[in-house]
Amino acid sequence: MSLERARLGLLAALAATIPVSIFASQILLALSLVVLLARLLRRSTSLPRTPLDGPLLALVVWTLLAASFAVEPAVAHEESKKLLLFALFYLAVEGLSLAEDRERVLAAALLGGLALAGSMVLQRYALGYDSLMRRPPGFLGHYMSASGVTMAILLLAIARLAIGPRARTRPSDLWLPALVLVGVSAVAVATAHGHGVPATRMFVAALAAAALSLVLHRGARARAAEAALPFVVVPVAAWALVVSQTRSAWIGAAAGFMALAALALLRVPRLLWATLAVSGALLLVSPGGIRSRLTVLDESSRDRYYMWQAGLDMVLERPVFGQGPGMVEVVYSRFRWPEAPNPRQPHLHNNVMQVAAERGLPGLIFFLWWVTVAFLAALREAQHAAASGRGPGWAAAGALAALAAVFVAGLFEYNLGDSEVLMLVLLLTAVPFAKANDVVQA
Repeated sequence: MSLERARLGLLAALAATIPVSIFASQILLALSLVVLLARLLRRSTSLPRTPLDGPLLALVVWTLLAASFAVEPAVAHEESKKLLLFALFYLAVEGLSLAEDRERVLAAALLGGLALAGSMVLQRYALGYDSLMRRPPGFLGHYMSASGVTMAILLLAIARLAIGPRARTRPSDLWLPALVLVGVSAVAVATAHGHGVPATRMFVAALAAAALSLVLHRGARARAAEAALPFVVVPVAAWALVVSQTRSAWIGAAAGFMALAALALLRVPRLLWATLAVSGALLLVSPGGIRSRLTVLDESSRDRYYMWQAGLDMVLERPVFGQGPGMVEVVYSRFRWPEAPNPRQPHLHNNVMQVAAERGLPGLIFFLWWVTVAFLAALREAQHAAASGRGPGWAAAGALAALAAVFVAGLFEYNLGDSEVLMLVLLLTAVPFAKANDVVQA
């Protein structure tokens, strides 16, 4: 296998495993970087410069400085290792430079997203994850991570249906999503009988192999299965998001949907209106207690208010370098307001507040610089794709919707602190810059 094919296969397997295993996805990230390094040494590729180079470099440097000035520098530097995940952005910019490769890799991400969403639904109805205190985490460690990834995958699948190329889907084309859901069901059965860990490992390995095969063997059957995938992902992921009972993900999904609607209504108005009708029906039926969660008077909402007050106090005490990465949990008891319901908090449930408290106001400026450049690049590319009517433009539209969702949901949750969400964001952030690289290469 050539290094170029290995690069594409590993990137697809990485995209597929982000929603199901942080360990597997990071192993694949390391292998992908090794392949990229080999290709750089052979001078068969080069890393293009992007407008995100400045904000990313500034954010990384300031984070390391903040860690050095933290109360516990060793702990803060340990937390800063997550910065290595930003290498995925450059890996994806280089690896997604061809339109067909983008289609393949994002289809692999939908494959992993279907597995996550399917497992969440099964956990809700078969494994007892049916209360507010016990919500379905899917394959991930926490329901917040699962709902955040599912939110982005749902919007990516809707973009594929609304803006992607038209294709007639037959029942026989649904073999791939059917196999994924059968595998998820087998994992659920094994989990119920105490064999969840080995079953999950086997499933993750099979999913990575399926993603690799999907992108390397481009027969008519594989292309048809890829086109059929969103038809299954959308209803399963939407239902998984409902049963997650996670309000920040609901708000983020609504924001992403509105961003997508502005692009898609011009091309397929009936599809968007149909999706809107389904959303309204869900609110009326109120599965999983949707209406009971639409409140700001519960204990969780009050706790967020007081933890944000504590975060402001943290920033006022150390406005330049902040408390340090990973230090919010360590110092929270000192800043906690007496009215706060919970005595301890691992983070401040807000991306902006968390970054400011950890890395000071300069760190917040660099973070907002990165977010703004990334979002505007996705917006420009999505608008251009929608205006030109290009089928492959769904990748840029999906990236725009998913980024809008994550950033809006991040006003109520520190979702970028989850490695799974961050890796998916970095993969999608690369799409508009990879498309620009495609134009340069052409």
